[in-house]
Amino acid sequence: MSHLATQQQALLAALFDWPPDDAINNLAAYAYTASARGIKAYQTNGHELAIRALNAAYPVLAQLLGEESFASLARALWHAQPPIRGDVGQWGDGLADWVRSSSQLQDHPYLGDVAALEWALHSATTAPDATVDAPSFALLATHDPADLLLQLAPGCKTLLSCWPVASIYAAHSTHDGSFDTARARLQAGTHECAVVWRTGLIPSVRQTSALEHALLNALLTNNTLGAALDALPLSATPADEGTEWDITNWLTQAVQSGLLLGVQRLIR
Repeated sequence: MSHLATQQQALLAALFDWPPDDAINNLAAYAYTASARGIKAYQTNGHELAIRALNAAYPVLAQLLGEESFASLARALWHAQPPIRGDVGQWGDGLADWVRSSSQLQDHPYLGDVAALEWALHSATTAPDATVDAPSFALLATHDPADLLLQLAPGCKTLLSCWPVASIYAAHSTHDGSFDTARARLQAGTHECAVVWRTGLIPSVRQTSALEHALLNALLTNNTLGAALDALPLSATPADEGTEWDITNWLTQAVQSGLLLGVQRLIR
């Protein structure tokens, strides 16, 4: 390996390897002390960039962890999973799995699912644009559901969690939810389903029933409305007890909320 190639490898190590002191010492063998100090400055700037980027994508997780712990998490992820795209706003998709595998966060197992929900919301902001096809909704009244495909909003994604992630997110972000309710559901180990989508330029999230979760999953895999309805469980799960769910009401609410943008007739 040439001397230049060795220097280049040392440079990358100084920017991304962990622990940082070892990498800096390695670089110092190939560069002047002043240059090593410059690389240290670059690394520090990289850490600050990582913290800002993850704060933008994971504001609720940042609240739950606290400023110091979240900053340490951002720096560790920066070194473990360096950015591979020019837009640092697209970096951080591996944080949910990183949190789940962290031995230091095992006492808070819900944090990984909170991170997964926040990344879905963050990703929805850059999902391809789509417009509402209002006239197409008339197909719902004139055609067999087995011949209809539903167009869901950009960034639509579902999440099934063993924890009350939608309640936790609502309590810490929009404050539409109650901290007491979220805390009680967390202590009870309540499972929650959630759906994420984008209305215009604004990402949205809400809790769903298990039946709606199953329906959305079927629709997201390009099943017809009829096939999706046929695949629904015959009886409600415990999470749905005490609730009423009707496809007609769901379609109306989905249109009003911007979750459903249009209907397409399947040509066989």
